[in-house]
Amino acid sequence: MTKARLLRLSVVLVSIFMILLIIVYWDNVGTAHFYLHTSFSRPHSPGGIPGIVAGEDWEALPDVDEFLAKLLSSSLKQNSSIPRKTEHLLVQGSSKPVVSNLEENVRGYDWSTHNDRKSLDQEKLQIERQRTLREFCANSSFTFPTKERSFDDIPNYELNHLIVDDRHGIIYCYVPKVACTNWKRVMIVLSESLLDQGVPYRNPLDIPREHVHNTSTHLTFNKFWRRYGKFSRHLMKIKLKKYTKFLFVRDPFVRLISAFRSKFELENEEFYRRFAIPMLKLYSNHTNLPTSVSEAFGAGLKVSFSDFIQYLLDPRTEKMVPFNEHWRQIYRLCHPCQIDYDFIGKLETLDEDAAYLLQLLKVDRLLRFPPSYRNRTASSWEDNWFAKIPLLDGSVPACQTALEKY
Repeated sequence: MTKARLLRLSVVLVSIFMILLIIVYWDNVGTAHFYLHTSFSRPHSPGGIPGIVAGEDWEALPDVDEFLAKLLSSSLKQNSSIPRKTEHLLVQGSSKPVVSNLEENVRGYDWSTHNDRKSLDQEKLQIERQRTLREFCANSSFTFPTKERSFDDIPNYELNHLIVDDRHGIIYCYVPKVACTNWKRVMIVLSESLLDQGVPYRNPLDIPREHVHNTSTHLTFNKFWRRYGKFSRHLMKIKLKKYTKFLFVRDPFVRLISAFRSKFELENEEFYRRFAIPMLKLYSNHTNLPTSVSEAFGAGLKVSFSDFIQYLLDPRTEKMVPFNEHWRQIYRLCHPCQIDYDFIGKLETLDEDAAYLLQLLKVDRLLRFPPSYRNRTASSWEDNWFAKIPLLDGSVPACQTALEKY
């Protein structure tokens, strides 16, 4: 009898030990050190972000989630005394970077301080934005594809825009053409996911653009299955429950203008071959097109904004290939009706929102948010750009109804 009890006890202990190994040593990139002293504690004081309830329990989680949560919480207490070696004070007056990317070189950075900007009541603003989002998600008359599905129904490949920083307990969903390059830089600095000669980057603008958009640089939700196996969805839910989740949005029509300017008005070899050549053939009746973007630009062969909009509205487009992320709808990138975001920023108020968010995350002493481009696409451009789009039935712009999905 005693031997049978010892055997059962041994099996239980071995099982617990294996689970601990899976959790604590779950990754050799980004979370190799696991930083339990920060992972499951809010990076802001209770009630700091509107809509977050202090001391929120985990009763809604399944048994496995609850077990993992309790296990990690116990480890959290044991590691609370570990010092944060990397949290140095921000060095004032960081030097301006050497700009090597074509887009950054053409447009430049706006280094003005924006001291004359009207101060926003950020707390009220966040409450209003979150309320608006919840109302739209709950409104049965406002529909779009995938709106009604649950988080469990979202395929892993559609979670590739959710970047995780386990060191500070942050999840950022990036939206291309909404300051995502600089927010990715911020996430790299905070998570220390990229080293320069063995030392983590401290200044976001020191990080080369080609590294910023390299998918191997970031820990994203779509990588969880490969790294954590059957525990992946459980861990995602725990992180979504306990981490601070944020995204930045933008007027969708202005975002389209920005995407067009960035990918088709500047020489971009990849986008010329993948998108511009088919557009020019389909909508501008060109046949023998140059194979390189420099030859095409030299011959005056460029995609028009009208061609671009026609491409987006063409039902054949997504039958061939899904929308590129630079013009894919935000609901398909960040799943705002399945994920309860704690902070919603807007590009139109980027400077104020970014400063407020870094304060809430308590990382404003570690870094500053990088400056914006000088020639950033503005909302005031919208009427002029879309005025060039052909009319439908002589009165209604063709894009007006069809682009409502954005």
